[in-house]
Amino acid sequence: MDAKLKKPNPVFIILSTIGRAFGRMTGAVVRFFRKLLGVRMTRSLAGDLLNILFLSILAVFMAIPLIYVVNNAFKPIDELFLSPPRFFVQNPTMDNLKDLLAIMNNSWVPITRYFFNTLLITVAGTTGHVIFASMAAYVLEKHHFYGQKAFFSLVVMTLMFSPTVTAIPNFVIMSGLNLVDTYWALIIPAIGSSLGLFLMKQFMVTVHDSILEAAKIDGAGELHIFFRIVMPTVKPAWLTLIIFSSQQLWNTTGGVLIRSEQLKPLPYALNQIMAGGFARAGAASAVGLILMSVPILIFIFSQSQILDTMSTSGIKE
Repeated sequence: MDAKLKKPNPVFIILSTIGRAFGRMTGAVVRFFRKLLGVRMTRSLAGDLLNILFLSILAVFMAIPLIYVVNNAFKPIDELFLSPPRFFVQNPTMDNLKDLLAIMNNSWVPITRYFFNTLLITVAGTTGHVIFASMAAYVLEKHHFYGQKAFFSLVVMTLMFSPTVTAIPNFVIMSGLNLVDTYWALIIPAIGSSLGLFLMKQFMVTVHDSILEAAKIDGAGELHIFFRIVMPTVKPAWLTLIIFSSQQLWNTTGGVLIRSEQLKPLPYALNQIMAGGFARAGAASAVGLILMSVPILIFIFSQSQILDTMSTSGIKE
């Protein structure tokens, strides 16, 4: 009898990828708390079992929402409206993703245009944020000037304000600069975010002044020192910035800063589909998978850098 090879189920492939990601993340969390508390983990059997139990419970609670979104994306319409709802998909299908693509292709603005807008805003905003935040942090940490501590205190204070609070001032400033309804209305506020400056400044404490002084004695200029010595040394920090900034910009809808349909980012179009009600329930379930896929993939490839940065930027020995 001929044995037929079964095609791998996309649902189980995605779930196994998420499982491996959370396995790495929980391990990174343990290493972070080891460094944070300065505690050596016990080698006894009871201690190991307790750690495994705690991490397993934590991983389950963190993975449940993601697994539910992945399962919903591959559920047929009849399973989406079951009462009581089922957590795992019984008959996986790709119809929801096909319906989403069909809806986007029938839009008078092509889906490629929405994707280009999001990609441009994400790449430009993230690149500018990393460069300018790193330069400002280098000056703030390695050069002494009048009002240095007061300026850094102001930076820390701005971290307490959520984007909702600063939405109106951002609109007023962008309107005064005649940048409303342009890409710059989203890129410039992302470049000026204070979180990047805080993280980079705290991480640059690890760069020894003796190395910089030796480079200056050898005739190196400030730009040479910054790009050839400082930036490679603080690589975990700016990789973390790339993750945080790209995640925020990837999910932005433009709000009141973008009015033209041709300039709207992809999450705006996807949110419009989600607001379609029962008629677009299948496509809406696929939207959730697309919106969370990019941040998760970026985190999977760079999660070790995030924990390294957070443990270094928040603590000084």
